[in-house]
Amino acid sequence: MMRFTEKLRQFLYGRYGADTLGYTLIGTALILSLLATITRQPLLDLLGTVLLVISLYRTLSRQIVRRQQENFWFLSQIRKIRNWWQSLSNQFAQRKTHRFFRCPRCGQKVRVPKGRGKIVITCPVCRDEFVRKT
Repeated sequence: MMRFTEKLRQFLYGRYGADTLGYTLIGTALILSLLATITRQPLLDLLGTVLLVISLYRTLSRQIVRRQQENFWFLSQIRKIRNWWQSLSNQFAQRKTHRFFRCPRCGQKVRVPKGRGKIVITCPVCRDEFVRKT
């Protein structure tokens, strides 16, 4: 007779398993359930339950390539948000010594030192020149 652990191992063989997107779904579901308990909003609880079901479906799925693509897409979106936040925090940290402008031609962000008066700024990407007061 097979032991329970062996049966479980056979069942999970070939399944996708947990990944970053799955952990994020579970964490979001737990936060929503906690908020639903505090605010007594059944819609939040329902949304948390749906997220848990989606996470369980992804974990037990046999469509490994598709789940990997979903996780890759999620990680690329998270990377964009982190890069944006890092850029914003760097700009905030340098706000006393530098000014930031966008190139009117290509939109590239250009950093120049503060307190230089009117200067001609050359965009490093498109080589367009524009005048701004620092």
